[in-house]
Amino acid sequence: MRYSLLLSLLLLLAACSNAAAPPPPPAPLAVRVAQVGVGALAETVETAGTVALREETVLAFTSGGRIARILVNEGDRVRRGQLLATLDVTPISAGLEAARAEQVRARAELKRLEPLMAKGWITRPRYEAALAAAQSADAAVKAQRFALDTARIVASGDGVVLSRPAEPGQIVAEGMPVLIVGKAASGYVLRAPLSDREAVRLTRGAPARVVLEALDGQPLTGSVLELGGRADRATGTFQVEIALAPDPRLRSGLIGRASITANPAATAAPRLLVPPLAIFGARAGEGFVYVLDNQNKVRLRKVRLGQTEDGGVLVLGGLAPGEWVAVAALDRLRDGMTISPERRKP
Repeated sequence: MRYSLLLSLLLLLAACSNAAAPPPPPAPLAVRVAQVGVGALAETVETAGTVALREETVLAFTSGGRIARILVNEGDRVRRGQLLATLDVTPISAGLEAARAEQVRARAELKRLEPLMAKGWITRPRYEAALAAAQSADAAVKAQRFALDTARIVASGDGVVLSRPAEPGQIVAEGMPVLIVGKAASGYVLRAPLSDREAVRLTRGAPARVVLEALDGQPLTGSVLELGGRADRATGTFQVEIALAPDPRLRSGLIGRASITANPAATAAPRLLVPPLAIFGARAGEGFVYVLDNQNKVRLRKVRLGQTEDGGVLVLGGLAPGEWVAVAALDRLRDGMTISPERRKP
């Protein structure tokens, strides 16, 4: 009996010793991490836009009618005092004759009533009505004379015809554009859009370098002439005007790229940059990153984001310089998870 019990115990111990050992715990996931860098803003602001004459004037008639002649075409150069377009003056001349006839009648009526008024044979309201009619007739004649005098468009200065939105024979209303002329004396500018962060880094008079591919890529010098005081409601961008050095090859509509020297104070401002691969769930200026702590655990953190640049994504809040963030396997990470970091400095 004792022998059998001892044998059973020995067999049981042998079976336990031959059982498979439990598997070791899995190794932590290897994840590449990058350090949050501190960078400075670029020394220049890059943008692209179109060339235009600074002063572009819309020319129109002061009264409606049928266009008789347009003497210039798009691209034509014009001189000060040159006749550009005329209206058919037949109805205006007829209106002037009618106004003159009414003026003669009203003045005659007023002249006839003046001695009667002096003798008290008519009432003052009747005399005042005649006086008002005469004054109205005088004003009508002046208006018709003005319409006749302005039934022609004359160039107010040397320039170039940029657009001809109307044609001879067309009936135009008062103030409807007939020609758009750019004044040569105003000079050429490059108009380009800027984001709000770019606009605040520039000052009026800042030097610029403009490259126009149509001019064989030869750079032109320029300077900031105007900065938009309000963003465009449709695009949210500010417009900058860069005055260009005189060049006979310049034309309105040429496309150019500009490099504008930024304000040194704004350029020196430090910023936090993280690799774009570290950010996920970005929405409405916010996103999430996994931050590595001292125990090699990743912690989920929300950050405020700025614009994306060549060096990374600008972080406006939520991170500190020198911290490490995961840049790979983000879909496999969880808050508090232990990893094996593969460090990569910016």
